[in-house]
Amino acid sequence: MLIFIICNILIMLSSIISKKSFIDREKSSPFECGFDPKSSSRMPFSLHFFLIATIFLIFDVEITLLIPMILIFKISNIYNLNLIMTFFIIILLIGIYYEWNQGALNWTK
Repeated sequence: MLIFIICNILIMLSSIISKKSFIDREKSSPFECGFDPKSSSRMPFSLHFFLIATIFLIFDVEITLLIPMILIFKISNIYNLNLIMTFFIIILLIGIYYEWNQGALNWTK
């Protein structure tokens, strides 16, 4: 019980000591991804960046799926594993071709 009381006292003391007394206007204002937070929030913004980021995430997740497949080569049937990996890579290549064909990978202003 004594240890519990000492721990609580130390937590309260560290909380009181660590409080910042100097309030800076710049540090207390929110950072809005590099945009000035004081300007109009209704500015038109191109969503192409977010589309590229989403495509990157989709095709980047493939690494987390392919690495375990490579690691189980020793304990799995190699023919079935190669068939699954080939099918998976073909699906990814069809997806990237579709995105390229639709023009989603072209960076326009």
